[in-house]
Amino acid sequence: MTTIPVIVDCDPGIDDTIALLTAFVSPELEILGITPVCGNQPLERTVHNALQVCELGQRVDIPVFAGCFRPMLREPIYGQFHGKTGLGNTTLPDPVKAAEPTSAVDFLVETLIKAAETGKHVTLCCLGPMTNLAVALRMKPEVAGGIERIVMMGGAYREPGNRTMTAEFNMLADPHAAHVVFSSGIPIVALALDATHQVILKPEHVARFAAISGRISETLAELMAFWDRNDVRRYGSRGGPLHDPLVMAYVLAPHLFRTERARIFIEYESELCMGQTVADWYGKSGQEPNAEIVTKVDADGVIDFFLERLSRYAEKAIA
Repeated sequence: MTTIPVIVDCDPGIDDTIALLTAFVSPELEILGITPVCGNQPLERTVHNALQVCELGQRVDIPVFAGCFRPMLREPIYGQFHGKTGLGNTTLPDPVKAAEPTSAVDFLVETLIKAAETGKHVTLCCLGPMTNLAVALRMKPEVAGGIERIVMMGGAYREPGNRTMTAEFNMLADPHAAHVVFSSGIPIVALALDATHQVILKPEHVARFAAISGRISETLAELMAFWDRNDVRRYGSRGGPLHDPLVMAYVLAPHLFRTERARIFIEYESELCMGQTVADWYGKSGQEPNAEIVTKVDADGVIDFFLERLSRYAEKAIA
């Protein structure tokens, strides 16, 4: 099997945790490293959470590199839906290993420059604010040559924002970093709220996941239950949008998604619209498209995909 080299840049996070647990049991992926960043929680906590998730998933072989402790220019903001620790009310196992001594930015620079030299390009799975990658690009622009593509969760186009009227959290948390990344010329697949709000993790789904996920079933059910926003007016049902896991689903099962090319601009000056992502769907700017925006998701297919992947934790327990 030919594997896909990936780096998971994240800010765990309940939905980051589901994404990581999915990646851990996907042999198609060669996970080169996990690079937590300040986002849903301060950096110290996102690093700790990433190490705990590796412990839970029995993937302590994957190195974790601590990233940037704050956004490029703005003051940090933190997530509102992940609880005090970022992992709801769930207690994960204490990590046995520590983060690597190398910083996430140095790891990205070294790994991606080597990838450019060898031709074994890396897919970046960006689940949080893109500070780590933006700083790496500012330090060494040649890292772009080692990136196959970026598959990222963030932004809102035809859908309203989820942190302000106009902005999705990851883009608002570091709009300057997003501007750097979207201006880099690197191929990007953007999974915005337009996509993630099509896949709502409902209470009946949680019961199904708990029934099939073996040794992680109790933890997974607690995380997923905490994720329920109980906002039927916004989402049309109980449950919560399956944001970050869709990045893994896209990388592993792209046939479940439909995209449309557009030029994306990031607002980073107006306080009212800070972090807004603006898509030029019809070429009004005169600039070439810089991303594939996911516009349509096979929601039932995605739920089935995650049920199959996470059932592998039961298979591992039997093996």
